[in-house]
Amino acid sequence: MKIDFIISALHGGGAERVMVLLAEYFSKKNHTVSLITFNDGEFYELNENITRVKLHHGKIKNHKIRSFINLLSYYKLKNNRPDYIISFLTLINLITIIVAKFYSINIIASEHINHLQQKSKLALFTKKYIYKYANYVTVLTSYDVNYYQKLKANVVVMPNPSTFSSFNEIGNIRNKTIIAIGNLDRYNHKGFDNLISIIAPIFSKHPDWTLKIIGAGDLGMTFLQSLVEKHNINSNVEFLGFKSNVSKYMQESEIFVLSSRFEGLPMVLIEAMSQGMACIAYDCVTGPSDIIKNNYNGLLIDDQDSTKMREGIISLINDENLRAKLKNNSTESIKKYDIENIYQQWLKLLKDG
Repeated sequence: MKIDFIISALHGGGAERVMVLLAEYFSKKNHTVSLITFNDGEFYELNENITRVKLHHGKIKNHKIRSFINLLSYYKLKNNRPDYIISFLTLINLITIIVAKFYSINIIASEHINHLQQKSKLALFTKKYIYKYANYVTVLTSYDVNYYQKLKANVVVMPNPSTFSSFNEIGNIRNKTIIAIGNLDRYNHKGFDNLISIIAPIFSKHPDWTLKIIGAGDLGMTFLQSLVEKHNINSNVEFLGFKSNVSKYMQESEIFVLSSRFEGLPMVLIEAMSQGMACIAYDCVTGPSDIIKNNYNGLLIDDQDSTKMREGIISLINDENLRAKLKNNSTESIKKYDIENIYQQWLKLLKDG
């Protein structure tokens, strides 16, 4: 099967990481795979069997119009047309659905945030008037199904796959490190501003622990570093920037914290559990409650209750047995996110469509 994966750019975000993972797995399963982008950004290296198509050219300043024209021109050649397009994120889906229908190409439009998060007029227009023309619209959790059904879209729940294989914990020594991951420029979305305030008092009693935040974003880093200095915890907080080997840091660290104000289905939480970390997350809309069963495979904290989040982190620091229990229960509970299971769900959509 010939499949084109399409996204705006290969930045270091979760949706991009999922697309790369899926593209490489489909390629591994002997499908003919291309990955198409419209803008610069190359955080991920693809295997040599994937055709990389960069439709970045043109002098039109409006990148949506430029992207639409470039994709329309690219598919004008019949040899370039795939059996299926899989596109990610709302405004790229707008472009790809229109082009796909023009050339009678099958298309799956994939959403990676819940429907409450994006409220721009163009995004709402896409969801209300365009999504019903896609073969399928995939969403990350059941929370969004009713919304898209009302808009007459053929909606299917498609979770993110785990990027990593489960880590063998035997003989592994972990540091007294807490990890948070996300784009620093989106610190409000990821709740990093609140996290620094929450965790600052903890370090006064536990100075041997460290918070490491992984993610790119110069503007966000400047702001967050100012908060770190304000709370006088410079020696306990480290900004690592973007890392392609996130699993290494997860395997070396004890606790993962998800402080987001909202999510789709947080892949980093699934990944952290797969690498044997004790996880704690706000019960935000949406995702964490689909992954964590409270006090079984992680701690699920009332949404944005900073006092309870601080108490939860302290309990994980103080209670090694609690950390061990959560870690042990994590591996089994995330098997449903294994890449082979998610691939089979995608394959069924492609064959049924």
